[in-house]
Amino acid sequence: MKALFTYDYGKENMDRIRALGYEVMVVGETVIENNPQINQVEVLVCYSPFKRLDVGQMKQLRFIQLSSTGIDQLPDNLDRDVQVANNRGGYSVPMGEWTVMRLLELYKDADYFFTQQKNRKWAINTSIQELAGKRVAFLGTGTVATEGARRLAGFDMTIHGFSLSGAPKDCFERVFPMDAAEDLIGGYDAVVIALPHTEKTHHLVSEKFLGRMKDQAVLINVSRGKVLDERALLLHAPRFKGIALDVFEEEPLKKDSPLWEVPNLLISPHNSWVSQRRNSRRFELIYSNLQRLKEGRPLQNLIDVERGY
Repeated sequence: MKALFTYDYGKENMDRIRALGYEVMVVGETVIENNPQINQVEVLVCYSPFKRLDVGQMKQLRFIQLSSTGIDQLPDNLDRDVQVANNRGGYSVPMGEWTVMRLLELYKDADYFFTQQKNRKWAINTSIQELAGKRVAFLGTGTVATEGARRLAGFDMTIHGFSLSGAPKDCFERVFPMDAAEDLIGGYDAVVIALPHTEKTHHLVSEKFLGRMKDQAVLINVSRGKVLDERALLLHAPRFKGIALDVFEEEPLKKDSPLWEVPNLLISPHNSWVSQRRNSRRFELIYSNLQRLKEGRPLQNLIDVERGY
C-alpha cells in the first residue's frame, strides 16, 4: 500500500511505517504536485497540500490522515468514499494550558507588569482580580474545552459548557444546548470559544451575542477565527476587561488590521497548539491509524466531512 507523507517524522518513525508494509513517499507541501506516482497513492498523511495537490486525480486514494484538528482545508472535490481522520485531542493539552494562561494574564493584568518592568518602574497595581468565584462558559465541550475546564477546576471557578446536544460532560458542572447560549451568556465573567468552524458556527459569536455578554467580561478564542465576527468585536471590545485571540478570520493577520490597535486585546499567531510533545503525539495517532487500516480495524478520529467535524 502506498502512503504519501507531506512531513518527514524522522528516519526511525518513517521506518516504523514501512515496517507495517507501506511504501512511503515524503514530499513537502510547498513543492508537492500531481504526477503519475503521487496519483497512485492510497493513503495521504498531511496538513494542507490541497492548493497544489488535486485529489480528484488520485483515483486510488482511500484514506486521509490530517495532522490538524480543524478540517477547513479539505477540498470540495474530495470523493465521499475517502475516509478522513483528524488529530482531535492531539493539541488539546497545550491549548487547555493556553486558555488558563490567558485567563490569568487578563485578570492579573500581566501586560501592566511587563510594561512596568520594561520601563524600570515600581508601581503596585491594585486592580488585579482572582479567578476564584468567576463563572466561565466554554462554547464547545470537545477535547480542547475539556482540557481547559480540567485545568481550571483547581481555581474554584464555576465551569459550564455549551454544546450542540447539551448532554452532560466530564469536567463541566453543567452543559447547556448551544441554542441557549445567546440567552444565558450574560451570566458569565469569561467566555472561551472552543468550536470547530462549520456552516452553523460561522459568526456564532455575533454582534448580538457580544452585546449580551456582561460588561468587563473576558473573551478568549483558541479554536477557529470565523466563529467570531471580528467587525462586531471591534464595536464591543471597549466594554470588556480583556480579549485574547489566537485565531483570526484571515491568517496571517494583516498588518493594517484594526485589531492590532485594540488596547485590551492580546494577539498571538495561532500558537496555542504548540508544545514540545506535538510531533510525538501526532505521530502516534498516525501510526495507530495506519496500523488499523492495514489490519482492517476501525480507525480513530474519523470525521464527517459534510458536518465539518
